[in-house]
Parts: sequence; C-alpha cells; structure tokens
Amino acid sequence: QVQLVESGGRLLQAGGSLRLSCTASGDTSINYGMAWFRQAPGKDRTFVAGILLGGGDTAYEDSVKGRFIISRDNGKNTVYLQMNSLKPEDTGVYWCARDRAPFRSYIATRKSDYSYWGHGTQVTVSA
Repeated sequence: QVQLVESGGRLLQAGGSLRLSCTASGDTSINYGMAWFRQAPGKDRTFVAGILLGGGDTAYEDSVKGRFIISRDNGKNTVYLQMNSLKPEDTGVYWCARDRAPFRSYIATRKSDYSYWGHGTQVTVSA
C-alpha cells in the first residue's frame, strides 16, 4: 500500500506563488508517473500537471502552462507543484496521484489512470 500526503495549500492573493508538496510512504517505488489534479468548486477533478518516473518529461494543462512547474525528488519520495502568478480560477482542492502502471512512456491525464491518491490540500486565491 502507498500513502500520499499533500501539504502546502493555503489562502493567498492573486499574483502570488505557492509550492505544494506530496510525500509518499509505505510501498513506494520510483517507477511510476505522478500527477497533480485539482477540483474547483462545483467542477470535476481535472488534470493539472504530470511527470514521468525519471523526472525529465512533464506535461501541463493549458491554463497553467508557463505558470506551474512540476518536479520530483525520488530520494525524498516527494513530488512538488510550484505555482506562480496564481489566479482566482486556480482555487480548488489539489490532489497528487500515482499512475496505475509502472514505466509508462507517456503522461496519463485521466483520473482512471491513477490508483493512489492523497486526501488533497486546499488552495484559495483571492482577487
């Protein structure tokens, strides 16, 4: 079993920056892609950013491209999401997740592709 714990979410004003962390424990492995999803109020949970096992390949949802950076430190079993130039529409619960399949050669973007999830961390961006 793998446990994922997100941290770093808080209330801040538009234009600010925030870094979220997700630390894995239990039966951890570096052989899986990781991703961040978010769920805005009244909306579905959607893909934000993903990263492959080696940390070199990343992908971003269009609305955050150029503002957010996903990275991972496999030695610390941690994935990060650096969020810059935050907007009110970035408000929501942010979740980290691990891919179901090891050694995937592409970044999956569907919720159903991920089998382990944290419990989320709230990010609120005020105007």
